[in-house]
Amino acid sequence: MGKAIHRYGLIQDGDRILVGVSGGKDSLTLLRLLHERRNRVPIDYELIPVHIDLGFDAKRAEILKDFFEAQDFPYHIELTDIGRRANSSENRENPCFLCSWERRKRLFHLAHRFECNKIALGHHQDDIIETLLLNIFYSAEISTMHPLQTLFKGKITLIRPLALLEEKKIERFAREMGLPFGPSGCPSSGKTKRKEVKELIEALQKKNRRVKGNIFRSLSNVKLDYTLAGWRKSAENIGDKIP
Repeated sequence: MGKAIHRYGLIQDGDRILVGVSGGKDSLTLLRLLHERRNRVPIDYELIPVHIDLGFDAKRAEILKDFFEAQDFPYHIELTDIGRRANSSENRENPCFLCSWERRKRLFHLAHRFECNKIALGHHQDDIIETLLLNIFYSAEISTMHPLQTLFKGKITLIRPLALLEEKKIERFAREMGLPFGPSGCPSSGKTKRKEVKELIEALQKKNRRVKGNIFRSLSNVKLDYTLAGWRKSAENIGDKIP
């Protein structure tokens, strides 16, 4: 995580960081590592964990409240019906999109309310790889999550300090530390296109253990001249030169 923070310039002295804590292994690991790191680095930053309860009655809010208070964190728990609305009969086509959209909006509003200049999310290396393939397969574009993304003319910056960590290492850490992670209670869990892409990568990884790492490294090794976008640009340049 420290390597990602230094490589991408994710945290600076004086930052006030809202940490989105869903209650899963990734977000709880993120909070734990960011908290521990404050004792070892020569910069000062604040952490405010925020949990957006989606209304699935999974008792995650109660568990997280006890955890935050035991760790003496200043925290906020927002009770909503976002998840239930997103998975209702009126929105069967894409419940994950609506849920994610509404949850992200709440985080932005809360960051403004608590005067946080940054929002830390628990997305890891596997999420970045899967998002790349999801966008290729289902959105016809080559794009993925950034470790650092500035929004609203610089007022808020999204950071993903776990960007260089594999999911399996995060899960092992969360179990060893006894972090209280658990399921969200979402009825769409395990039935998404992301799950299908994850299983595809795992199948390829069994045949060649370098596949996942190669996909991730390809994001920093884009040869635009050998894409159709590069071909179009070359064709336009040639056209400009023809008298």
